[in-house]
Amino acid sequence: MRLKDTVTAACLLALLALTACGAPEPDAALSASDQPTASTAPSASPSSGTREADEIVGTVVRFSSSATSVDVTIGQDNPAVRDFLSMLPLTLTFEELAGREKISYLPRELEHSGSPGSDPEDGDLIYFIPWGNLGFYYNTAGIGHSDQTVHIGTYDAPLEQLKRLEGGDVTVEVID
Repeated sequence: MRLKDTVTAACLLALLALTACGAPEPDAALSASDQPTASTAPSASPSSGTREADEIVGTVVRFSSSATSVDVTIGQDNPAVRDFLSMLPLTLTFEELAGREKISYLPRELEHSGSPGSDPEDGDLIYFIPWGNLGFYYNTAGIGHSDQTVHIGTYDAPLEQLKRLEGGDVTVEVID
């Protein structure tokens, strides 16, 4: 790269950094629905407007097929969870993976920058970054912490109930 190109690129990067740092803070007096949302933290539910951080944790998301439903309680507030919630309602198809989890591929990857990895346990709904899929873990024996596995929430359903999510359309929506 020529020196002139290098200097031009460095100036553009510096200008972008200064522009981003100078963005004004949202007005605290505005209502939650009037607050601008950042592209990395989209609205958690289209019908409820922007959810505050304390409203994310404890949100219940229902996965419903023609044969059953499984409720997932959101366990933490992070960019991947917020982006997942912003996609709802959504229709997915689940399948078995390796005798460990039921998985489904999302229509697009989640914004996950800044989302912590996890040490998944049975009963966790996770987002696996490399494949861009959700997974209902039911057999985590031998699986340890991974920065590529983001915890979305927890569920309480036996394997037989999870099997009834497989193969057909599963509607995913916030119910609480």
